[in-house]
Amino acid sequence: MSVMHRGSDLGPVRHTRTDVLDIAYHDVGPARGRPVVLLHGWPFSPVGSYAEVAETLARRGHRCYIPYLRGHGETRFRSADTVRSGQQAALGADLLAFMDALDIPRAILAGYDWGGRAADIVAALHPERCTGLVSVNGYLIQNLAVARNPLTPRQEEGYWYFFYFATERGRRGLRNNREDLARVVWRRNSPQWRFTEAEFEQAARLWSNPDYVDVVIHGYRHRLGLAAGDPRYADLERGLLDQPKVTVPTVTLDGEQDGVIPATDGSAYAAHFTGPWAHHVVPDAGHDLPQEQPEAFAAAVLEADAMRHRLDR
Repeated sequence: MSVMHRGSDLGPVRHTRTDVLDIAYHDVGPARGRPVVLLHGWPFSPVGSYAEVAETLARRGHRCYIPYLRGHGETRFRSADTVRSGQQAALGADLLAFMDALDIPRAILAGYDWGGRAADIVAALHPERCTGLVSVNGYLIQNLAVARNPLTPRQEEGYWYFFYFATERGRRGLRNNREDLARVVWRRNSPQWRFTEAEFEQAARLWSNPDYVDVVIHGYRHRLGLAAGDPRYADLERGLLDQPKVTVPTVTLDGEQDGVIPATDGSAYAAHFTGPWAHHVVPDAGHDLPQEQPEAFAAAVLEADAMRHRLDR
């Protein structure tokens, strides 16, 4: 079921239901266009991240679907009893259920941060549903088996909010200061990005979702092994412990100015991608790469699509 609601820069907000969620989303492009699902991260907006990307891809014949993550915007849980989980398995399951609800048999999956992780999960575990993958910062499936092992101090510094959210002080900080906190994240994670107040205010409207704080806090606590997962995703989470390979055509991107995950040549995670794979470092881009450099992100989607076409010949 798809229900049109109100307008935005990506056109009307529509709604579709899965077993767990009422998912708000946009769709842009020709009705019979080749499907692409564009997935946003935290704490960013699908409208800000993908308005220009979707316009470019629509001109090239793609039908773009842009959902709002659980806990964001008008996306709502259907039951008060559902765990407000932000774990990676929940995000991957949401994406697969979203595609099922809209009868999208296969699509290019493209995203960054939380959305990129969902895309990686579906690409790895359900390659028959994914014609190509674009993933910012490479292989994003969390290895929870080593979650308690420290990273380098430089990386830990970029993840400061993980540890803040591990405390009740951090939960209250997110609840009481969600806009100020997000502003700090935007500036630190994309230090060269000169976003406008209008861009920030558009994203801030998403954080009034009643489940926003619970989903975000659970996501980061689960990632550090500090919170139990939703039992409904236990089997899926166990499958992710094996760090499954991605076999579909993939383009990975790093922002040269990413303030949280330093840009690399991709060699550290190359072994996770066993199908056709290309990696690019994008100049003048930080963590929200599709919003900061939409042309580069759209080009990566088209590159992944071209890889698929070469395989199909």
